[in-house]
Amino acid sequence: MTASLRLRAGVVSVLLLAVFLGVWHIATRGTGPSANMSPDYAKLMGLTATQGKSAMPGPLDVGAKLWEHLRRPFYDNGPNDKGLGIQLGCSLARVMLGYLVAVLVAIPLGFLIGMSPLMSRALDPFIQILKPVSPLAWMPLALYTIKDSSLSAIFVIFICSVWPMLINTAFGVASVRKEWINVARTLEVGNLRRAFTVILPAAAPTILTGMRISIGIAWLVIVAAEMLVGGTGIGYFVWNEWNNLSITNVIIAILLIGLVGMALDQMLARVSRLVTFPE
Repeated sequence: MTASLRLRAGVVSVLLLAVFLGVWHIATRGTGPSANMSPDYAKLMGLTATQGKSAMPGPLDVGAKLWEHLRRPFYDNGPNDKGLGIQLGCSLARVMLGYLVAVLVAIPLGFLIGMSPLMSRALDPFIQILKPVSPLAWMPLALYTIKDSSLSAIFVIFICSVWPMLINTAFGVASVRKEWINVARTLEVGNLRRAFTVILPAAAPTILTGMRISIGIAWLVIVAAEMLVGGTGIGYFVWNEWNNLSITNVIIAILLIGLVGMALDQMLARVSRLVTFPE
């Protein structure tokens, strides 16, 4: 039954993709009279706009340009001309570093909050105040205090990743069945051993869910952060290509951002399935 469902879902996905590409191709091939537009905008967009042709590249144009990038993913022709492999690598390095720091902070603190009602009540006001703040709101403060754009981007990744992990860890730890903890106490299991042998395995699915949410938010935020700080990274690549009016490269970057985000999410989803067990 599961294999049949996967096959049918795959067929539907391929059909939807084919329809989307077909509509995209037809929509970008047509020509017609140019629309009324301001002279400044027409000058910005060039001949494609003034002649009534679509300025949006078609799927064949995007595919050809993507192949060029895949053939030379790591070229380096200067600060504003680097391969997509280098740009993605810089972004992933920043995300992983900020994310790992968030893991080291959020999971132990989440355990403390989940196991201690006193600390839960004491820290809850701070969490509720800081959690809704947009990660990019921290960027000016980070740039002013850290005085390094790359480290500031890593700090923004940390601050946006820590809250889902912290809240999910605290919730998972607090939700562990009391009878399991009471049995461990009856067997005179120490607090540290109890945390690793009873609470952690029981709360692991919830903790992994928080980590999965955090990695998605981190990959989302790094693009916006790199647009602000510049230098290198896939976010800076998008902004730089928009300044160059290369819509084809912008579309390619959007596609790669989505694929990398999906890969990161699926890796954590697989780990989450490994630690989930039937009760």
